[in-house]
Amino acid sequence: MSRRELSPRALLFILTGLNLFNYLDRFVLPAVLTRLRGDLGLNGDQAGTLATAFLAGYFVTSPFFGYLGDRWPRKWLIAAGIFIWSVGTVMTGFAHSYGEMLAWRALVGVGEASYATISPGLISDAYPAARRNNALTIFYVAIPVGAALGNILGGWIAAHWTWRDAFFWAGAPGLVLALVLLPFAEPRRGGSDGGTAAATKPRVRDVLKLFTLPSYLLVVLGYTAYTFAQGGFGHWAPAYLQEVHGVPVESAGLFFGATLVVSGLIGTLIGGYAATAWQRRHPSGYALTMGLSVLISVPLAFIAFLTPDKSLSMAALGACMFFTFISTGPTNTLILETVPVNLRASAMAMSIFMIHLFGDLWSPKLVGRLADTSGLGRAVLILPGALFVAAILWLVLAGRQARHRASAV
Repeated sequence: MSRRELSPRALLFILTGLNLFNYLDRFVLPAVLTRLRGDLGLNGDQAGTLATAFLAGYFVTSPFFGYLGDRWPRKWLIAAGIFIWSVGTVMTGFAHSYGEMLAWRALVGVGEASYATISPGLISDAYPAARRNNALTIFYVAIPVGAALGNILGGWIAAHWTWRDAFFWAGAPGLVLALVLLPFAEPRRGGSDGGTAAATKPRVRDVLKLFTLPSYLLVVLGYTAYTFAQGGFGHWAPAYLQEVHGVPVESAGLFFGATLVVSGLIGTLIGGYAATAWQRRHPSGYALTMGLSVLISVPLAFIAFLTPDKSLSMAALGACMFFTFISTGPTNTLILETVPVNLRASAMAMSIFMIHLFGDLWSPKLVGRLADTSGLGRAVLILPGALFVAAILWLVLAGRQARHRASAV
């Protein structure tokens, strides 16, 4: 008896919900970082390395999962990823040494690598090009909502119980949710694009050819600089409010979480739907949306980190977050649409590999090391510069796409 295939809307709903737990588990750590550091006696460099350990597990294994995702049944790879990251999250709460903490955070990264590389391709196979960016926008709305819930729940639980309890409660649901896709059939690879190229299983040399595609490279290089800034910001923002402006731990987590929900939800949705509308009228609508929104965020970030006024700093942080989230949907859409359809999981995997190896693998640790020598208030000033680099690369991509369309007419 053949298994029933989920409708595109049902598939999107389930994958978005799972993505919410993905980011909730990831962002519990920043919310409890100050308490955790005090309990385990970690300095700034070690605290930053906790994010590095997660990212090492994440980006090192993503090419492996991407290659398998273009060849193997994807629902089983997704289920395995959810189960692994949930176990790693729960076990983080049991860690009593720096080494144990590093090991469990790396395991969380391994599990999340499977989910993050494979899920966008499933959505692309369920939705045609005209509706794909909007569908992916909804999927990626789970980033700010999940991150916000991680910060809010993590800070609240740590304030009322312990930081260990925050990891227990965050990780436990995934042990059951890992099974949710298994009863259903997957959408056919390339089904929304005709499906002919997707019938050919890619080889390693096909994956390596991704780096010869100029548009794909510009998307990923800009995404790398963007992720460098976002990684340092996401890991240290609650601690920045606590240490520089004296905001209590629970209030810092609540503010950062609430701001993530509002700015991330609204910014991601507005950016995604506006980019879709712009792309229908202009060949580089996606890239222009990405480049211009991130460019606007640069002066806002500098204001947030340079002003001594707590209220102004928090307002500028919120505005900066809003404009950076605008680029979320179109960035991931372009990653998938600048490559052949049978390489979508591999393209997502290689982008994950690049943005973390050269992006946020180092930024939390670098900010932590600079904070040890010059203070956290000065250390975070490297982050707006990275956002500027991302904006320029994406605007170059926009110009290239416009010229390509003009020459084709």
